[in-house]
Amino acid sequence: MFKKLKFPHTYVIVFYIIIFAAVLTWIMPGGAFQREKIYVNGIQRSVVVNNSFEYTQSEPQTWQVFSALFDGFVDKADIIIFILIIGGAFWIMNSSKAIDVGILSFLKKTHKLEKFFLFRRLGVNNIILVLVMLMFSLFGAIFGMSEETIAFVIIFVPMAISMGYDSIVGVCMCFVAAGLGFAGALLNPFTIGIAQGISGLPLFSGIEYRFVCWIVLNLIGFIFIIRYAKKIKRNPKASPVYEDDQYWRDKKSDDTETIKFHTPVSAWVAYFILLAAMIVFAIKYSTTTITIGNSTFTAPMMAVIAGLFALSGLFTLRKSVHFFILNILLFTIIFLIIGVMGYGWYVKEIATLFFVMGIFSGIAMNYSPNSITKLFLEGVKDILSAAVIVGLAGGIIYILNEGKVVDTILFKISSAMEGFDKFGSVSIMYGIQTFINLFMPSGSAKAALTMPMMSQFSDLIGISRQATVMAFQFGDGFTNMITPTSGVLLGVLSIAKIPYGKWVKWILPFMIILIILGLLLLIPTVYLQLNGF
Repeated sequence: MFKKLKFPHTYVIVFYIIIFAAVLTWIMPGGAFQREKIYVNGIQRSVVVNNSFEYTQSEPQTWQVFSALFDGFVDKADIIIFILIIGGAFWIMNSSKAIDVGILSFLKKTHKLEKFFLFRRLGVNNIILVLVMLMFSLFGAIFGMSEETIAFVIIFVPMAISMGYDSIVGVCMCFVAAGLGFAGALLNPFTIGIAQGISGLPLFSGIEYRFVCWIVLNLIGFIFIIRYAKKIKRNPKASPVYEDDQYWRDKKSDDTETIKFHTPVSAWVAYFILLAAMIVFAIKYSTTTITIGNSTFTAPMMAVIAGLFALSGLFTLRKSVHFFILNILLFTIIFLIIGVMGYGWYVKEIATLFFVMGIFSGIAMNYSPNSITKLFLEGVKDILSAAVIVGLAGGIIYILNEGKVVDTILFKISSAMEGFDKFGSVSIMYGIQTFINLFMPSGSAKAALTMPMMSQFSDLIGISRQATVMAFQFGDGFTNMITPTSGVLLGVLSIAKIPYGKWVKWILPFMIILIILGLLLLIPTVYLQLNGF
């Protein structure tokens, strides 16, 4: 009897892709486009010069497949360190049982809403899912939330399982929802902003139709996710990750009745230190300018945050240290949003923010410095596999770049656009962008690589450059949720303990729906007179 074939481990899948990338460097000729420096929305970027492709000598990769992990670690060091710090910080917080207390308290309060006919009719859990996903979709659409979702997986996966769902639903609540918003890209500066700047279009123009697309994508996406969630609620064992979720069920604490609700003196010390720091920030940064697309507004955000923390901190400390730690988590998220939208924070600043959150959670619980250090290292150890897979995925891109075949691949597939009508051409553009995203998940890098050619080609065939940007937008957005070269995706799955093979099996039908939907949404950009097109 043959043994039942098992789907390879995620590490094995990624290593196979590295080998395939190395094989491509042997069978494909090398090539390179000339590049020039231009300013896009005030930032200097290197973009491809149209019609400048030349074949060059390729650099076949051999032993480099074994050094790809090292090179990937070097290339993705910021994301890897971000994941390790997040893991350590949340392990300290989790040890306090504050998140368990918060989740169970939240669920108890929401279940009380079922006595109202409207909430009972719609389903309280459905309302919770929609509101959470809508929030993350807005984050993805407005400021391009992607890497930041890694931090929220640790919160929403246990919450989803406590609600009777599985880890897939937990990942959908933050990562997939942000991905839908990222693809809708209302004001995403990392995709729409760069693509329109390179194409010579007014920044964030055409937002009216993109808003329609964002609504349609969310509507279809949320329906798909909620239908799946209801199926798992009825029969938890129908989940493809039911056995894998045992890890989270074992960690879930239902013994909140035995938790001693108290407020040690150390929690008050943590409160006053944090409040003092916020007051200093409020004085130093008296006003904050928040940027949303082309719009900006200035307000004393730091002073407002300090005032709110002063009041909420007093209220939560009077209840218990657990609620005070949840308050720290809430303000960490608030600072994250303000930092990203007002000060251009990225993973370094966000990782620092969560590190402070973890340290002060430990201080509030009256943990000794040695205990905090031990807990932090345990968290790093627990999440290490997620960091390793990000480095391994980075090795794929490194092999292709070192082999000098990335530009050749782009040149070959861009040649496929010749000879098609308007809709055929924009469909081919969409297909090319989708394909490229499988091995180049960085939206800003892909925009700099493809948009100089795509925008000029659209002029030749008589379609709007805005339609070309939309093809890029959808092609860049959807496959981020399935491509094994995405360090963010693999990091999210590793943290959630979802095997990549099971994730692909679950999300593939969803991807097909989204890709077809994206193609249908491109039709009006070719045949209708839309504002900004």
